[in-house]
Amino acid sequence: MVQTSTAHNERINLRLSETAKRRIEQAASVEGKTVSAFIVSSALESADRTAHRHETVTLAREDAARFFDALSDPPPPNDRLRAALAEHARRVDSR
Repeated sequence: MVQTSTAHNERINLRLSETAKRRIEQAASVEGKTVSAFIVSSALESADRTAHRHETVTLAREDAARFFDALSDPPPPNDRLRAALAEHARRVDSR
């Protein structure tokens, strides 16, 4: 669900064609919104969809099973993992 902040103190300016402006005005009118409210709600819906697409991983059933198997029964650490953990500890401890 798209939520907007109650404080409206930020601005975005944009230029668009007359045709695009008329289409937006018409769509806003149909939904009973101001042009600004229509643009903000449309942009936020698009932003949420975009973020969701980039934050969600979809796996085939077989791949999902492998992933959960690896989580429940992980392989033993190899030399590269041990080295990475040692490097992490060195960097974190040296702060």
